[in-house]
Amino acid sequence: MGSVRYTPRERTLYRRKLQENLETFDTYLQKADFESKGTIGLELELNLIDADGAPSLRNVEIMDAVDDADVQSEIGAYNVELNMPVSRVRDAGLKRLEHGIDERLRKLRTAAQSLDVAPVSIGTLPTVTTELLEDESWITPENRYRALSTAVVEARGEYVGIDLSREDHYAHEFADLAPESTCTSMQLHLQVAPNRFADAWNASQAIAGVQIAMAANSPLFLGHRLWHESRIPIFAQSIDTRTPELVHQGVRPRVWFGERWITSVFDLFEENVQYFPPLLPETREASGRPILTENGTPYLHELNLHNGTVWRWNRPIYSPGKRSAHVRLENRILPAGPTPVDMAADAAFYYGLIAYLVRENRPVWSRMTFTEAQENFENGARDGIGARLTWPRYGTLDVTELVLETLAPQARAGLEELEVDEDVIDEYIGIYEARARTGRNGAWWQRKALDALAGRSPVGSDERNRALRTLTLRYAENQRSGDPVHTWEVPAQG
Repeated sequence: MGSVRYTPRERTLYRRKLQENLETFDTYLQKADFESKGTIGLELELNLIDADGAPSLRNVEIMDAVDDADVQSEIGAYNVELNMPVSRVRDAGLKRLEHGIDERLRKLRTAAQSLDVAPVSIGTLPTVTTELLEDESWITPENRYRALSTAVVEARGEYVGIDLSREDHYAHEFADLAPESTCTSMQLHLQVAPNRFADAWNASQAIAGVQIAMAANSPLFLGHRLWHESRIPIFAQSIDTRTPELVHQGVRPRVWFGERWITSVFDLFEENVQYFPPLLPETREASGRPILTENGTPYLHELNLHNGTVWRWNRPIYSPGKRSAHVRLENRILPAGPTPVDMAADAAFYYGLIAYLVRENRPVWSRMTFTEAQENFENGARDGIGARLTWPRYGTLDVTELVLETLAPQARAGLEELEVDEDVIDEYIGIYEARARTGRNGAWWQRKALDALAGRSPVGSDERNRALRTLTLRYAENQRSGDPVHTWEVPAQG
């Protein structure tokens, strides 16, 4: 990303090229052969902490030390991202995925140890402070991150406002995108044939509330007890380019659940172009990218760049590929952590359940409204594993009951259809079911740990701040053990 700001001429040219890209994509979808192998992928965002559990702003040094192309920067100077190679679900693919996460975490941990830093996989790092986010050092010193932050603030024309309540209330205005850096996630990828994409996306939207409730791991934001998965509303508020007036007018947010079931992957790209002004209008020529790949597939540079600045929780991805183009679904709902086996269990549940739901004669999205799916998502983020969700035939019920009685068995059946080894299915869906039976996930553990360590000490007190540091170090220790989160012991009182 070469520029931090763009001229009216650049924006006008980009808009025209964006529309041309959309038309090219429409034609290409109708005529071209796309890859359809059902491969999977995973991206994992991490936090870096020092020996006291506080954020460590040393991601550039860590990346130099580890010297691995699979480790990349993120917007926060205390964040890095791990990228897993493309793989398959069948046989022991999910077990290989778990081992791959574990191996990369160990390698990163070893490199970071020489700098007295440790990586932690968690939705929101409890020890981040308002003061850190107001210091310019929070951001990774790369133009693309400054350009994004500048674009969001300039589009809004005002400071970035964060306002969220539960047991505590947090409200503050930031001069840039700093709160977004607290939101670290695990993103699952699924390659889907274009003619099956709509079914996979609709199914993913339908189960979003279940996913976030069962995997919630972000209950503490800047020392405050907020939603079980505060990352969801914090991310949405961080990248909201709308003023209050535009919100009241019904202008759509850039962090978006969506508003309807779809019939084609094209629907999503078309909505992105129709509803959202370009944030980073860098043309293909400015980037130096050719029109076509060596195999003759279009890059669609402007369309892909624009698509990356609309943060759907289930995002469509177009890739020109090395041999032929493909589309994939990027499931962006899950927080990072707690352990590799927990994350593999979350992946197994997602891939298995999607495989089952897309084959139903009367699919779930034809039996529930889109509004119900969105309300489930919000309820799951707010209440976590204690959430009550709405589901066809059942009405409103506890998410744990829905998982144990219906969705976990369906995920098992889906994994069997995908030819996953029986012992792999038993292990991961077994962990997911144990999480539901015990009512314990990452958010539950963090909230209980803070209660034990700090009682009801007020926000900002020395007692709570010490407890947050201790909690973070205990969490990191438990994570290194590799034991699933539902087995973690809560620290002793005080």
